[in-house]
Amino acid sequence: MKSKLLVVAGIFFIFFSTALYAAFEDRIVAVVNGDVITLSDLNTTLQPLLERIKKIPEEEKRKEVAAQARMAVMNQLIDRMLIEQEAASLKIAVTDGEVDGVLKNLLKARKISLEKFRKSMAAEGLSLDEYKDEIRRERIKRRVIDRTIRSKLSISEEEIGEYYAKHRDEYEGNEAVRIQQILIVKPKDATGGTQKKLRAQAQAVLKKLKEGESFDLLVATHSQGPALNAGGDLGFVEKGMMFPEVDEAAFSLKEGEISGVLESPVGFHIIRIMDKRGAGIKPIEEVREEIIAKIGTEKGKKKFEEWLKEMREKSHIEIRL
Repeated sequence: MKSKLLVVAGIFFIFFSTALYAAFEDRIVAVVNGDVITLSDLNTTLQPLLERIKKIPEEEKRKEVAAQARMAVMNQLIDRMLIEQEAASLKIAVTDGEVDGVLKNLLKARKISLEKFRKSMAAEGLSLDEYKDEIRRERIKRRVIDRTIRSKLSISEEEIGEYYAKHRDEYEGNEAVRIQQILIVKPKDATGGTQKKLRAQAQAVLKKLKEGESFDLLVATHSQGPALNAGGDLGFVEKGMMFPEVDEAAFSLKEGEISGVLESPVGFHIIRIMDKRGAGIKPIEEVREEIIAKIGTEKGKKKFEEWLKEMREKSHIEIRL
């Protein structure tokens, strides 16, 4: 009987110790107007960033970047909670059906199956449910901005005229495209076998893109060449300024489209068209709505930052890191 009691007591001690340990591990790291952010919330959001930070070779730099990322994620979670609290007060909600609709349209646009998309998200450290949560949060944020900021924005004719005059170069000049590029460099003395291997490498990257992986991420992990530090962004390039193979593809693609694997004397390219600019001068009447949209975006972003700052100032925020 005594031995049974000891076993029961031992089990109880292990269970109680585990519970205490879990409670300690998942402690509260921030309080925002009575709502809490836990250590597990912070670590879950931080984890994908830490996976990338691990690739930094210098230990001191890695620690510095990790600390900065930790604080940035904490502020991101606080801002997210403030937005969600405002959405609740405005009775703004996003249904599961809306989220599923957004995801369905995304899969259709990328021409991939749900299973392939799920795998590509897993490769980036995200589950499908986490991605859906991100869709929901983004739509809630947009509706809060529309209700609290955009509905109150006004854009005068003077502002439209000033923007057109200041950005006139965007509405005139030769036909040009803004390109983001993944480049796998081909050595000058590359043998047929080496070229075949590099082409296969480029084809593998293209396959990942078709399966829904981020172009930006693949630039960071696979691209080479001088544009790497700019995220592969070559800026606006006029017609006739690139290798013929790349030039022809660039000016035949629509904005947002991605090319196949293109071979030039320097290597294998995959390009995405970020923006297009036509030849000649567009009159202000023709680009008026475009300018209004751009001014609205700029003003909206600034106003949203001011709104968040104001919300932080009048809220009770306690960080316990």
